[in-house]
Amino acid sequence: MKKIVLTGAAGRLGSYLREPLTKMATELVSTDIAGEIGKLYPGESYVQADLADFAAMKTLLKGADMVVHFGAFVDEGPFEKLLGPNFIGAYNVWEAAHQNNVRRVIYASSIHAVGMHLKSDAIGIDAPHRPDTFYGLAKCFAEDLGRMYWDKRGLEAVCLRILSCAQVTSARALGSWLSYDDLIQLVTRAIDTPTTGFAIVYGVSDNDRSPVDNSGAAFLGYRPRDNAEQFAAETLAAEPPADPQDPGQMYHGGPFAKVDIGESGLAQMTIIDDAKKT
Repeated sequence: MKKIVLTGAAGRLGSYLREPLTKMATELVSTDIAGEIGKLYPGESYVQADLADFAAMKTLLKGADMVVHFGAFVDEGPFEKLLGPNFIGAYNVWEAAHQNNVRRVIYASSIHAVGMHLKSDAIGIDAPHRPDTFYGLAKCFAEDLGRMYWDKRGLEAVCLRILSCAQVTSARALGSWLSYDDLIQLVTRAIDTPTTGFAIVYGVSDNDRSPVDNSGAAFLGYRPRDNAEQFAAETLAAEPPADPQDPGQMYHGGPFAKVDIGESGLAQMTIIDDAKKT
């Protein structure tokens, strides 16, 4: 490919995707609202831009083959805070991709689009939307947007419902963990699969305790290699006894299913900032 655009390049997950993406195209254009992202990899350029600015998105995507859309406000918050980056930003990316004849959008969706399903339901990729927050609602919006642009305009999309891509620090993560290596493999497969149409897959590693059925991702050639069970003994020993009435433990959304709408879900979690440094 000639050009890939990566949004959210200054984020933790974006930091792990930048170098692999430079190996998949002649040019990688990384973008974020941040002023800079450090040293650039060979073949990479950086453009500071706001997802809510359509003109900026249209210019960025000119000549692109694909866009890897990981940019967003990555927590629950008041609707007004998410409106620009998460709702309008998603529309701007898809519409700019359409106007520039981009072939495919690879989108960082989330388990929070279906976060109010019980974990005991063992949901698959066909589970109906059941968002746990405004953040999850934005993921539902973008997934439906992607489906509509495929149905009406032929713009392919692969929506990656990421469960939790961070170091394992809780019992929930023993099932929901997506390792950085598996993240890279999943995004790579979403890019190099010849045809995808519109697809939803789960972003999760090969965990013994995975709460979702991800067999629908097989057509991408995604074969996760990591398993969070290696952390089980230490993690469970540090946790208090489980409360079967705790929404944070009952539902797929975890802490996001427990908090009130508009309140931070990340504040209830321990996320270690281990972003890759250039």
